Amino acid sequence: MVNSRRSWLIFAAASFAYLIAVMQRTSLGVAGVDATQRFGVSAAVLSTLAVVQLVVYAVLQVPVGVMLDRLGARRLIATGAILMLIGQVILAFAPNIGSAIGGRILVGAGDAMTFISILRLLANWFSGRSLPIASQWLGTLGQVGQILSAIPLAIVLHSAGWEPTFLSAAAASVVALVAVLLVVRNGVSPRTMSIEVPVGRKSPVQQVREALGRPGTRLGFWSHFVTQSSGSMFSLLWGVPFISVGLGYGPAAASLMLTLIVLAGVVSGPILGVLTARYPLRRSNVVLGIVVAMAVAWAIVLAWPGQPPLAAVLLLIVVIAVGGPGSLIGFDFARTFNPLRNLGSANGIVNVGGFTASFVMMLLIGLVLDGLDRASGGHGDPSTLYSLDNFRIAFLVQYVVVGIGVIFVIRARRQTRQRLHEQEGIRVAPLWVAIGRAWRRRRPRQS
Repeated sequence: MVNSRRSWLIFAAASFAYLIAVMQRTSLGVAGVDATQRFGVSAAVLSTLAVVQLVVYAVLQVPVGVMLDRLGARRLIATGAILMLIGQVILAFAPNIGSAIGGRILVGAGDAMTFISILRLLANWFSGRSLPIASQWLGTLGQVGQILSAIPLAIVLHSAGWEPTFLSAAAASVVALVAVLLVVRNGVSPRTMSIEVPVGRKSPVQQVREALGRPGTRLGFWSHFVTQSSGSMFSLLWGVPFISVGLGYGPAAASLMLTLIVLAGVVSGPILGVLTARYPLRRSNVVLGIVVAMAVAWAIVLAWPGQPPLAAVLLLIVVIAVGGPGSLIGFDFARTFNPLRNLGSANGIVNVGGFTASFVMMLLIGLVLDGLDRASGGHGDPSTLYSLDNFRIAFLVQYVVVGIGVIFVIRARRQTRQRLHEQEGIRVAPLWVAIGRAWRRRRPRQS
């Protein structure tokens, strides 16, 4: 049954559920300025609204991974859709910031059950080359959810108001839930039935320790940490205020620019998939290359004297968008260095990485914006709170957070390569050495 028509039908239903989960996750991003005014809160409190959602997501990743290895994907995906449905209804009618936070907690919990469950599901329905292809398309199609939040939801928000917007989002989860219940089945992987130790023989703590003890899992965690965080911070919360108020482009242009993140991800995802498949021993170099590109793109925009040109802003958006499919390399590390019986736990650990960095960034940026606003005598008005000068300083937080992550990427890579040499006799030469060897092999011989 693997790689069959039924496999692709299940893939379609599961991908739709993930697409809707991404829409729910990013729905607050287009409503950031409106939320500031609706609830009368500061930038720090607004960041808390998004941060709590991501904290819940990150905290639940490992428990969800353990439950996934025991209960199966279908049940968790359906439960996630129900939680997101309830959370968006609560947010639609929230009379104050406390109720809104409660709604986003449920959204974060439901979102936490979706992606890694579908990754585990695909391992039961696909094999060989079809599995990485399906995984890459899952990430690519899921990001279309950002388009749904950036354009349709934004249109509803500015034409019909807050309540219809989030009730519409809740209705989408109803459709996803029905699709999962009607189509998705867990399946059984024939690859491991006879060779894997049943997961029930090990406690959840043992499962997590076993996965975390592998340096490849830690390399996946830190790779996810450094690649996903900047784009998530931007699309989930601070991108719309930065573009619409800080740069002065307005909410309509901000929504359109957020769709560029998705389009760039759709284009770059397959390219990164080919690179990682063709050069599996150089995946960490791809990760570090993405990080360097993001650092340069941010430096151009933030250091530009006066208003940065539109071309520089568009370049930044495209570059940070590559971090989304780039973060899937972290799950590729988990799949490579873990047996299938621990894959749910390992994927859960990896998925904590990017979201941990994201909520730390979002919270710190909110605190810096508030501090700068108070220091200049402001009173929380969006026009001064979200000024370009304030964002120039606040966004520097990224260099600290990602810089720490890069240190651990390099450390985990060294440990992973050492383990690879000890267990399989494979020694990975430094990149410049490999490039030199390849150049010498291809250089025409002198006569």
